[in-house]
Amino acid sequence: MNIQVVPEHKLSSVAPLKQCNTEKKEVELILVKEQNGVQYTNSSILPSTHGAGPPGSAEDERETWGKKIDFLLSVIGFAVDLANVWRFPYLCYKNGGGAFLIPYVLFLFIAGMPLFYMELALGQFNREGAATVWKICPVFKGVGYTVILIALYVGFYYNVIIAWSLHYLFSSMTRELPWLSCGNSWNSPNCTDPQSINSTVLGNGTSYAKYKLTPAAEYYERGVLHLHKSRGIHDLGMPQWDLSLCLLAVLFILFFSLWKGVKSSGKVVYFTATMPYVVLFVLLIRGVTLPGSMDGIRAYLHIDLKRLNNLEVWIDAATQIFYSLGAGFGVLIAFSSYNKFDNNCYRDALLTSTVNCVTSFFSGFAIFSVLGYMAYKHGVNIEDVATEGAGLVFIIYPEAISTLPGSTFWAIVFFIMLLTLGLDSAMGGMEAVITGLTDDFKILKRNRKAFTFATAFGTFLIALSCITNGGIYVLTLLDKYAAGTSILFGVLIEAIGVSWFYGVDRFSDDIEQMMGFRPGLYWRLCWKYVSPAFLLFVVIASTVTATSLKYDDYIFPHWSNVLGWGIAMSSMLLVPVYAVYKFCTVPGSFKERIAYCITPEQDYHKVAEGDVRQFKLKHWLAI
Repeated sequence: MNIQVVPEHKLSSVAPLKQCNTEKKEVELILVKEQNGVQYTNSSILPSTHGAGPPGSAEDERETWGKKIDFLLSVIGFAVDLANVWRFPYLCYKNGGGAFLIPYVLFLFIAGMPLFYMELALGQFNREGAATVWKICPVFKGVGYTVILIALYVGFYYNVIIAWSLHYLFSSMTRELPWLSCGNSWNSPNCTDPQSINSTVLGNGTSYAKYKLTPAAEYYERGVLHLHKSRGIHDLGMPQWDLSLCLLAVLFILFFSLWKGVKSSGKVVYFTATMPYVVLFVLLIRGVTLPGSMDGIRAYLHIDLKRLNNLEVWIDAATQIFYSLGAGFGVLIAFSSYNKFDNNCYRDALLTSTVNCVTSFFSGFAIFSVLGYMAYKHGVNIEDVATEGAGLVFIIYPEAISTLPGSTFWAIVFFIMLLTLGLDSAMGGMEAVITGLTDDFKILKRNRKAFTFATAFGTFLIALSCITNGGIYVLTLLDKYAAGTSILFGVLIEAIGVSWFYGVDRFSDDIEQMMGFRPGLYWRLCWKYVSPAFLLFVVIASTVTATSLKYDDYIFPHWSNVLGWGIAMSSMLLVPVYAVYKFCTVPGSFKERIAYCITPEQDYHKVAEGDVRQFKLKHWLAI
């Protein structure tokens, strides 16, 4: 081990040691002479440039994925979630069918993939979670806390949807599916046999998807949610015991999947990430054999280029590509931080983001083949049965399945698909919280199992509010505000922090150090200009087009919207609050404090020398 004592007059000219193939560790002692004499500042492994050292360095003691496929399946499993099945196909159909793919693919290439690539590279190089990764620009650490808090908020209600899937799975294990007919304890006197429902019965412009008196609709709203017992968000009631047990089971699965870190979660995704593809393929094969299925698929793919003149189509495409890829939740940073230093995250970004979008498109065939069958069966148009969200996967699709021979089998495989789609996405969100905080607070890292249990149990307690009689109202409020404008804001600040304050050229140097090649001009332009502009557009569009909170015909009271914005602001405010805290706690004059806030921690000794990169015009113009 070589000890280098660097004289004061040579400080500015000392270059980092080049990365070598041997495992020999070079250590440097830096002596900085200030007005009050000689002061020792640090002793560390010499990095190659600005961030974490290469593999084999002493600070590189972080665990890694058992196999490369563990990482890929984890990222795909997180990105491919329920929205790929219950949102994208309907958006595609509603916004011009095949024409919707034009803005969707455009935004994928100019914003979705670049942001995805950026987060994977950021996590892999710095080998830190969403908060501590901001050692590259300390003033932005609040962004890390923002996305961690948002991921925690999402877990409060997303796990409830998985619990619904588990409830439906257990309920499917009967000879006759409980949502097949009326006459059950939860049905209302007005429950209508689906076979007698046609366009004449509906009347008044009511679509079949919105008709709430079918056995499937009543099972969901009255048998599972018990919504008829609540008068609104002010009247929640007590948690339901059956859903509570399902929720507890979901949190136990998450805990035992995550308590040992990526060594355990990396094995779980072999099942949870691959099963949805098997089921989707099986459902598609079954779906296309049904009468009317081709009409549904034709409606799904129908190209209406005139829809592209509507700004709403472009907004839908932008928000869908953003939420579908899952950038900004801290998950991609957390997952990639467990990669080997020289892993090709560029190839990973292209592969996993493409798989995610192809899955969304492919799932539309499985969905609309069945919707075409439903429209044929009831003698209505496709638009009358087409819907999105929970109504699609918990009402319309289960009802269609219940009419097929072997309905019990089809119901079981369908809800296994929903369960696995939800579980690996929930695992990703919880891992982002755990990794982000354990990297920041070493006491939590030393007690990871206890912290994982505390996170899961805390999530369970708060999520109980979503499985009360009026729980759907709480879930709707959280779904709209917890990860709406706030996550868009967080990723916008993240993109600005990396591309402008840290510097695209410096970030590109980091990537070159990892993989041996520098990102092309296309990626650098997207990171610096196109992606931030895209995110700004989406933030403004989501704010301008925001509507008051509602669930079907129920209009939420004004105070619930105020509460929702309070939840959104609670995460967003962490960005300016931490920036002020950081500025107030670093030493020096006003200018020096600014310098310490925006200079990577690795380069703090340069601030003492007055060599602050961000104070030079060259830094801001570099690409």
